[in-house]
Amino acid sequence: MKINLTAILKSKPENIEELRHILLDMVDKSKSEKACIQYELHQDRNDKSLFIFHEVWENQVGFDLHNQQNYIQSFFQKSKSLLQEEPLLYFTNRIA
Repeated sequence: MKINLTAILKSKPENIEELRHILLDMVDKSKSEKACIQYELHQDRNDKSLFIFHEVWENQVGFDLHNQQNYIQSFFQKSKSLLQEEPLLYFTNRIA
């Protein structure tokens, strides 16, 4: 079964550009993973500190493998100092 994820990240104001750079690198690397179907990054038009990922993974195994990648683990550690709050994660089922 496909994994659909929306992740919302809120950067500290002083870290917006650094976080943006890291997230763009994550997009490039994630898109090359075999199980990645969709991996999009959005930035709010009005609040530049707000980033939103829309991800679709082939299955749970592929998603779990993604989360084990060194660059993702590195981001999990570094994000603690870059983000204002814990990321919000929404796992959904596409209905239309």
